Amino acid sequence: MTANNSSPSFLRAVLVIILALVLYDVMSAIVKHLGSRYSTQELTVFRNLFGLVPALTILLTSRGWADAGRPVVFRQWPLAIARGCLGVFAQMSLYLSLRYMDLATASTLVFAGPLFIAALSVPILGQRIGLWRWSAIAMGFLGVILILRPDGSDFGWYSLLPILAALGFASTSVTAKLFEADVPTALINLYYTTTALIGATIIVMATVGFAGVTAPADWLWLVGMGVVGGLAAFCMTTANRMADPSSLSPFHYFGIPSSFVLGWLFFAEAPFDDLIPGVFLIVGGGLLIIWRERVYADQAA
Repeated sequence: MTANNSSPSFLRAVLVIILALVLYDVMSAIVKHLGSRYSTQELTVFRNLFGLVPALTILLTSRGWADAGRPVVFRQWPLAIARGCLGVFAQMSLYLSLRYMDLATASTLVFAGPLFIAALSVPILGQRIGLWRWSAIAMGFLGVILILRPDGSDFGWYSLLPILAALGFASTSVTAKLFEADVPTALINLYYTTTALIGATIIVMATVGFAGVTAPADWLWLVGMGVVGGLAAFCMTTANRMADPSSLSPFHYFGIPSSFVLGWLFFAEAPFDDLIPGVFLIVGGGLLIIWRERVYADQAA
């Protein structure tokens, strides 16, 4: 399957996915702000609990879902639940990494997800990945290695957490394309968030337990984290259903600048030494794909 990258629907998908990435960066900044007071498990629970607000609001106001009789169960519900389980894995990996790493560094490594999206699109979606895209993937992977610096003294086990998060989020992005067209995205998102909430609650009860909210003002941060994260997940799923995930994957790199700006503004972070030159290779890989797809579209016109 080859996406028509000059179509209006593809351009809309690009705008939606960029919005999702900015929202994810905002959510990650809130997680980092709260990370010193609450456990990773608790933050994951609150993220999905308050993430139900946009999920339910969008679904209940969906005219298409109402016209179809508001069905709750659909044929591919096991896949929707499996995506929620992957979501818990990815969320906890990301939130835990933010305790130990700069926001921009962790987010940049998470935005290595396009490498996994392109690779997973082959067995899951049956797509063909050409030489140019594989070359771009290899360039991005080299950038990831340079940022991780596995032979350096600063490398620790937590350095792999954003990569694990990238793999989890990439899996949910690719599998979003498998749902039948008549299944509302809002319903898929509701399954994802509910499953993630149940999974996170089980994990927190089996590990650290709930310590409780320590300050009334934190409720605003927790609600904001969940709502923003829920909107981001909805936008990401919407975009990946509108266009092929592998074609959209290069645009994930547009989230890197916003994470850097947020880290600089709110946490006084400027991890130039950590990101350079790896970030240039990661972004360069994405731009190479964008350029090649543009050339392909011009030739096909």
